[in-house]
Amino acid sequence: MDALLSSLPDAESKPFRFRTANKHNSKNGYLIAYFDRGLPAVVIAGDWATGAEMKWIAGSADTMTPAERRELKRRMAEVRKAREEEQAEQWEARAAAAASRWHSCNQAAPEHPYLIRKRIQPHRARQQGRELVLLLVDFNGKAWSLQTIGEAGNKRLMAGGKKTGNFIVVNGPEYPSRVLICEGWSTGCTLAEIDPAALVLAAVDCGNLKAVATGARNRWPDADLIICGDDDRKTPGNPGATAARSAALAAGARFALPEWPATAPLDLSDFNDLANWRKGAA
Repeated sequence: MDALLSSLPDAESKPFRFRTANKHNSKNGYLIAYFDRGLPAVVIAGDWATGAEMKWIAGSADTMTPAERRELKRRMAEVRKAREEEQAEQWEARAAAAASRWHSCNQAAPEHPYLIRKRIQPHRARQQGRELVLLLVDFNGKAWSLQTIGEAGNKRLMAGGKKTGNFIVVNGPEYPSRVLICEGWSTGCTLAEIDPAALVLAAVDCGNLKAVATGARNRWPDADLIICGDDDRKTPGNPGATAARSAALAAGARFALPEWPATAPLDLSDFNDLANWRKGAA
């Protein structure tokens, strides 16, 4: 905290970036300060990775004059604009890096250990070294970020890439009559193999389902849209099912969860888990 406070002069009227506890290798934290007569009057700090944000205002808003309130509002608007501009620049830089790496990769090998263990085909995945490389795009086809998956299944999103509202195209037609949206890519592969006529999109996680679902409804207003949720039965509140249901309501879509036989273990949660358990792999 002391080190961060000492950085206030560097954050005057522009974002100052710093590393956060949850992202040690990237500077997702930001700090912006406005000074009045040599002292900080407005300080905003946050984390782009989590969306957390806090504001500090010198003095009490209750004691401000109308002119001081207007000045504070102006400064806050400037802070917001500076933050949004820097975020947009970062996203564009990472988008270019994602596209560059994607074009340098080869088609994924069907014998990749992760594919074998999950009993799925590579579909549109690519590979670099021992990692599977998956491209996150928007509904115009623009690349924004990457997800990589190692042989042991360790997944990583590109640091600083834009995830919200973007997705991995697993497989399917360009002009679909049916669109299936799920969380993880391996789940999407299973769905694509069950229903090859459908366009399958992987939103990466449950927090991104609603943004992708509403975007898909706007893109294909007449399509049969189905949100294929994870059933996190062992997690309080079942976040996968809750998010999928919410996304379906927001997008005017259908909603589906795996149908578990009575003997299915409770630690299974998605359609890939169910398919592999039925094959005797789990």
